[in-house]
Amino acid sequence: MANRLAAQTSPYLLEHAANPVDWYPWGPDALERARAEDRPILLSIGYSACHWCHVMARESFEDPATAELMNRFFVCIKVDREERPDLDQVYMRAVQGMTGSGGWPMTVFLLPDGTPFFGGTYFPPVERHGMPAFRRVLTAVAEAYRLRRGEVERSASQMRRFLDRPATPPSAGPKPEPDLLDRAFQELAPGYDAVHGGFGGAPKFPQPMLVDFLLRTHRRTGNPRALDMATHTLRRMAAGGIYDQLGGGFHRYAVDAVWLTPHFEKMLYDNALLARAYLDAWQAVRDPEFLRVALETIEFVRRELLAPEGGFFSSLDADSEGEEGRFYLFTAAEIRELLGEDAEAFARVFDVSEPGNFEGRSILHVIGEDAGGVMARARPRLMAARERRTRPRRDEKVLAAWNGLMLRAVSDAARVLDRRDLLQLARANAAFLLNQMENRGRLRRSYKDGRAGPAGFLEDQAAVADGLLSLYEAGFETRWLDAVRSLCMAMIRDFWDEAAGAFFDTARDHETLVVRPQDPTDNATPSGTSMAADVLLRAGTLLGEAGWVDCARSVLERLGSLAAQAPTAFGRLLAVLDFHLGRPVEIALIGDPGGADTAELLREVRNRYLPNRLLAQAPTGDGVDIPLLERRGRLESRATAYLCEGFVCQAPTTDPAELGRQLDRLSAR
Repeated sequence: MANRLAAQTSPYLLEHAANPVDWYPWGPDALERARAEDRPILLSIGYSACHWCHVMARESFEDPATAELMNRFFVCIKVDREERPDLDQVYMRAVQGMTGSGGWPMTVFLLPDGTPFFGGTYFPPVERHGMPAFRRVLTAVAEAYRLRRGEVERSASQMRRFLDRPATPPSAGPKPEPDLLDRAFQELAPGYDAVHGGFGGAPKFPQPMLVDFLLRTHRRTGNPRALDMATHTLRRMAAGGIYDQLGGGFHRYAVDAVWLTPHFEKMLYDNALLARAYLDAWQAVRDPEFLRVALETIEFVRRELLAPEGGFFSSLDADSEGEEGRFYLFTAAEIRELLGEDAEAFARVFDVSEPGNFEGRSILHVIGEDAGGVMARARPRLMAARERRTRPRRDEKVLAAWNGLMLRAVSDAARVLDRRDLLQLARANAAFLLNQMENRGRLRRSYKDGRAGPAGFLEDQAAVADGLLSLYEAGFETRWLDAVRSLCMAMIRDFWDEAAGAFFDTARDHETLVVRPQDPTDNATPSGTSMAADVLLRAGTLLGEAGWVDCARSVLERLGSLAAQAPTAFGRLLAVLDFHLGRPVEIALIGDPGGADTAELLREVRNRYLPNRLLAQAPTGDGVDIPLLERRGRLESRATAYLCEGFVCQAPTTDPAELGRQLDRLSAR
């Protein structure tokens, strides 16, 4: 018999709708019952692609005896962390404060008013590896709540005081100067793995925001080590098992330090951010492998995560047929059967062996030469065979923030490569987001089965505005700038706190939680604060909105010194600092959108890595609400380029070669 989750749209919640646990979704009904019956709340937070969430569900939430204990002593609430990042952020910080670590599934016990007093992550059904059995935890917490209420309430009071303190105390210092960026690089460099690329040891996560910072550092300073750190990391990831060598796209992270064995879930946000990182690196160094990976990643998203309406789905599960990674693995016998005489060469290049490299099967990764050619010959047969397997489950909710990240990646690729098909893909995504998930400048967080979900968060507003700004640069349609303006105005109105000089992650009219979340640090995705500062600075400069620029500067002044001290937590903010301190390269093109002369000038811009560019184009500068274009016209009736940097402008030119020389002189400086 289904529980209360059956009416939800979240695939993660629906996976638990048939549990014998009397689950509630987060909401007033559950909280009121906890208050009325004076019961503690058992809050379980996870997400659809999470392997260990599925394990705990099978072991505990589907077990009648465990469910009976949960139902007898607690009001049980299940939350999809992707749909409610506000709840995840608050209670993850609490669990980290209690235990020193965190992760999913997350299990937190709350007073009826929502204050946490005990928590952890995965609990096994029987005691093992030093972890207590889940049923033992349930009975101990229930007994403490019933018989030692004073201790429980003191613990909750201490946790509330902990949560009331800022997660990252600001270090309001002097106006940011370029040496902050140099200090950030010096702080970052010692943690770099010079052998395998990336930062830190196992488990090892892709950190595309840091790659962005490293590429920018090389452009700003010419530092060859910064470029080597970025490109070596990208090459090692692309050769590893973390990259799906056959179908394209990246898995979530590697459980080892060498990028071989992934945690096999595939997330939209990882692939959006990494597609951009590889595209930027291709522009910077012109390595064709970087372009291949960027395009294969976008193609993976289009093939496997594109909704019919134009949105992008959230993720693919790590598991299929009850095994982690089963969909992606091959045995040596399978390769021989599928590839025949090509099998030996393929096995030699992609490390396929009889014993395998993962539980008797092989994770494809590159250990030999000519991997591209070998895979091109084998791909049709291997893909056909893989498509006959049971596919991993797909989380088919559309999240605004993650779609904004993907919109920017596709728009950037459309601009850089002059790809009309990618421009159409980006347009369809933008139209979906604005038609189905936006109302009067405010976004909804999620969409599924024709229903928009809860109110959006700062990251939703900022990421979608950022994607729309990049879409404008790809096709110069002013309707996308109109939408950017609307989203940014609502973002400042509803998320900005003038007195604190800071953004909150929830809007003013959001439901009241134990604390109002405010975390400016990057995690797997850029923080809402960093993305907001980024889009306000760039769009504010382009559109002449001085108030937006002032907001962004306040964020940089409040957090700049902290970002230099902890660069791994502020990669996106360091990119904003680079834009702010490095002065934008402003490029205005006056010419017919479809004209050959306009296209030739645009090609010079597309061919260069210009991370701090502001780009605008129109047939004429008259009557256009973009200061960069105002009072500018064509020379000799030809498309004309106007290039400025740091309040200094070059002579306008109709000659693509001259525009190229002007851009090269800027790069040389």
